[in-house]
Amino acid sequence: MKTSFISIVIPVFNSKETLNELCEKLHRTLTALDKPYEIILVDDGSKDDSWNEINRIKRTQNYSVSGIKLSKNFGQHNALLCGFAFCKGDAIITMDDDLQHPPEEIPKLVQLYESTNADIVYGLPENKKHSSLRNAGSYFVRTTSDHTNTKVNGGSSFRMIRSSLTKQLIENHRHNFLFIDAVLAWYTGNIEVVTVAHHNRKSGKSGYTFIKLFRTYLDILVNYSAGPLRILTYGGLFLSIVSFAIGLRFIYKKIFHHVPLGYTSLIVCILFSTSLILFCFGIIGQYLYKLYQLQNKRPSYSIESQA
Repeated sequence: MKTSFISIVIPVFNSKETLNELCEKLHRTLTALDKPYEIILVDDGSKDDSWNEINRIKRTQNYSVSGIKLSKNFGQHNALLCGFAFCKGDAIITMDDDLQHPPEEIPKLVQLYESTNADIVYGLPENKKHSSLRNAGSYFVRTTSDHTNTKVNGGSSFRMIRSSLTKQLIENHRHNFLFIDAVLAWYTGNIEVVTVAHHNRKSGKSGYTFIKLFRTYLDILVNYSAGPLRILTYGGLFLSIVSFAIGLRFIYKKIFHHVPLGYTSLIVCILFSTSLILFCFGIIGQYLYKLYQLQNKRPSYSIESQA
C-alpha cells in the first residue's frame, strides 16, 4: 500500500549542532522519494539552544518543519507520543536527533513498508555505534520485557509506523512512562525489519548517562515486565519447599540426635515464615502491579510552546 503523506517525528535533546544538517538531509531524501511530508521536532527539555535553532529552521527554510517545546524532560518515548498527537501523515517515521540514523536510509523503510503492507518496519543497525553500557542495557530490555517482539531483537528508535497504531497509543497509553516498542507489540504482529547503517554521533554526548539509563531500564522492568514479581512468587515457593525439607531434617536430628532444645524450632520458624512472607508478597505484588498500571494518572508530557 502506497503512503500518501509521511510524518517524521524526532525527539530533540541538546542537539543544536546537528538539527540543521538533519533537517536538510531529511528534506533532500524525502523530496527524492516524491512524498509529501512534515518534520516535527519535539524539544524534550533541552539545556542548550536547541529550541531557538528549531525556530530558526522553521523561519528560514521553505519545507514543512514544526516544533514543540515540552516544559521539562519527559523522556524520549513520551516526547514521541506528544509528536504523534500532531501528525497528519498516514505513516510516521521516528528517528534520533544525532544523525546516528542516516536520513538516507529512510527509503529502505518506505520500500519495505509499502511492499509488505506491514504495520511497523524497524530499521535495525548491523553494528550499533553505542557504548558497551547502552548495548548491555538493550540486551537487558530484550530479555526482561514481556512484550517485545523477538523478530525486532528489542526494537529500534528508527521505525516506520502506521498512523492507526499511533492513534491507539494516544488514546489508550497516556502513562507517565511509555515504552513504545513494548506497547506496539501488544497491538500487532505484522512487523518487518530491514538492516540499515548506523553512524557515530556527529557531535556532543548522549543524553543517556549511566544514572538515566539505569532509571530507564528499571522503569521498563517495573512497567512492562512482571519478572521481579515472578521471582518473588516462585522464589518464595521454592524457598518454602526447601525450608520445609530442611525443617524435616532438623526435626529428625532433634528426635534421633538430641540437638539442644529451642534450636530446631527457631531455625524452622525463621526459614518457613520468611519464605512464606516472600510468597505472599509475590501474590499481592501481582495484584498491585495490575492496579498500578490502571490507576497511574501522571501526565505523559506537558507542552510549553509551539513553533
